Amino acid sequence: MMAEQLRRGAVAPLSGRLRSGLGLLPFILFAVAFMLLPAGSLLIGGFQDPAGHFTLDNIYRLARPDIMGSYLLTVQISLVTALGGGVLGFLLAYGITLGGLPRFVQGFITTFCGVASNFAGVPLAFAFISTLGRVGMITVLLRTLFGINLYDRGFNLYSFWGLSLTYLFFQIPLMVLIITPALEGMKKQWREAAESLGASAFQYWRMVALPVLAPTLLASFILLFGNAFGAYATAYALTGGLLNITPILIGAQIRGDVLHDPNLGYALALGMVILMALLILAYSWLQKTYSRWLQ
Repeated sequence: MMAEQLRRGAVAPLSGRLRSGLGLLPFILFAVAFMLLPAGSLLIGGFQDPAGHFTLDNIYRLARPDIMGSYLLTVQISLVTALGGGVLGFLLAYGITLGGLPRFVQGFITTFCGVASNFAGVPLAFAFISTLGRVGMITVLLRTLFGINLYDRGFNLYSFWGLSLTYLFFQIPLMVLIITPALEGMKKQWREAAESLGASAFQYWRMVALPVLAPTLLASFILLFGNAFGAYATAYALTGGLLNITPILIGAQIRGDVLHDPNLGYALALGMVILMALLILAYSWLQKTYSRWLQ
């Protein structure tokens, strides 16, 4: 009798864990179908020739000047927009959470950031062309009312800085959404304690607030970097392929009529995955370093 009760007691927790695990099944299937299988396809395709034979030629070709230049350009755009979006987004989030803005203004800005962070691709490119293109609304107004021609002064929407400006439209709101909960979690008692000990506002942020926020800031930077690093539709619709960034080059290799070489495209995508993996490893190392420092 006692053995039977023990057996039932052991089976009940096991069945409960199985039922709880069923809730993870959709996520596991989604991760396998849209993450693991595509990553495996890139890994296999990057080491194959068009006939399906094993080769290292695709990896060797990644060292070509045009391909290395595309990686460098993509990294530069990602760094600029991640840093710019991170700093401006942090300041905006600070104004929302700690700046004493009216509640309805906070709600409006937060709602706008939720929409703007997902506004990308062809609609975003068209919006910037209509606004800051050569015949865009702001360009024409400045030229008509003030005699200022942006394009005669060196501005070009279809260049590195023009694309970076376009990316900031969704990078800044994304940073606001990420960092706002962390700022809201900052306790007022920490600042009051620092001020009672004679610390200035600069000392509080340098010695208390920023160390606490450092892991979130690093994670936000990586997310913004990856968000810009893999962007394709916005850049292609805005520049028409004039900028040789890696996602456009991958699209040209996989879907193009002239540069059609899918296996090289797989190798290019694999290189992007490796770069992001190295960045995530660097973040993990920095986070551990900060954790030991805080202790």
